[in-house]
Amino acid sequence: MDLQVEIKGGTLLARLAGEIDLAAADTLRSSLENELDRNPGVRHIVVNLGGVKYIDSSGLGVLLGRYRRLSREGGGMFIVGAAPQVRKIFQMSGLLGIMREFSNEAEAMDHAG
Repeated sequence: MDLQVEIKGGTLLARLAGEIDLAAADTLRSSLENELDRNPGVRHIVVNLGGVKYIDSSGLGVLLGRYRRLSREGGGMFIVGAAPQVRKIFQMSGLLGIMREFSNEAEAMDHAG
C-alpha cells in the first residue's frame, strides 16, 4: 500500500494505491489517525482510490472507523476514483450509502470545502 496525504483547509486528502488488506490496515489506520490528531480542524476526508487494485473488509473497516469519527464531529468522508472492482466492494458493503462518491478530486474537495 502507498499513502500520500495532504491537508487543504478542513479537509484531509488521502491518495491510496496498491492493495488495502489486512497487512496494510494497521498502517493506514495509524496514519489517518495521526493526521487527524495533528490537525484538529479537519472535518472531512477525501479518499482517492484511483490507484487501489483491491480492498478487503479490514480496509473498509479502517475507512468506516474514520468516517464515524468525523461524522460525530459534523464531518464526512468522500470517495474518488474507485476502479469498478473496488467500487463494487464499497457498494456491496453499503459504504456508498453513507460516503458520497465523486468522479474527481476537485469535485470532492469543492463539496468538502
